[in-house]
Amino acid sequence: MFVTLALVRRAGAASAMAQSMDMNDAAPLGMLWLDQLEWRGADAPNGAAWQGEGWYGGDYDKAWMRTEGEPYARTSEEARAELFWDHALTRWWNLEVGGRQDFGAGPARSWAALGVRGLAPQGIGVEATVYAGAASRAAARLKIEYELLFTQRLALQPEMEMNVYGRADPARAIGAGVADLEVGLRLRYELRREFAPYAGVVWARHYGASGNDLGAAAAGSNNFSLAVGLRVWF
Repeated sequence: MFVTLALVRRAGAASAMAQSMDMNDAAPLGMLWLDQLEWRGADAPNGAAWQGEGWYGGDYDKAWMRTEGEPYARTSEEARAELFWDHALTRWWNLEVGGRQDFGAGPARSWAALGVRGLAPQGIGVEATVYAGAASRAAARLKIEYELLFTQRLALQPEMEMNVYGRADPARAIGAGVADLEVGLRLRYELRREFAPYAGVVWARHYGASGNDLGAAAAGSNNFSLAVGLRVWF
């Protein structure tokens, strides 16, 4: 009898613990992540650059926002903001449908967007997006990044981003075809998981008409920059 009571009590305690630890997969959560908040200076125009993301939602469906910007032509910045509905297709890959707004240098442009985001083999992060805009404009963006951990706090982050346009847009100094390619290498130290200073180098090249137009406006189409900044998330 005493053994039976003990087993019942243990079963009740285990059940209560399981209920207290039960997680609701449908409960919405949110996060704000500034992957790059930095100052660049060297051959390219000096100035602030940023790249960040934020999301809110459940495991399968989220509202997802991306934004990035960089110095442009010494006197202004080139920037964009994107807003997506993000849906999980598989464990590692998500579908993104939404829009993009370009602002900063030149006239503002609006785009409809469709893309995928996820992890390729070896933990390589991939973002691939195609865009359609007014006046038969079309564009595509590919971003690839990786994290190499030296210790629990020290990490090296290589990153590559390429933009392709279907037609020239002289008002924004953009040519048809591969318009620009940027490669970055940043070494960061995590004082906390949410707060990590870093330093690195960024190489950017503008091609074709983009390189010519930007060369006149920004003093060169092939530039190296030194970058110092912070990576933070909330």
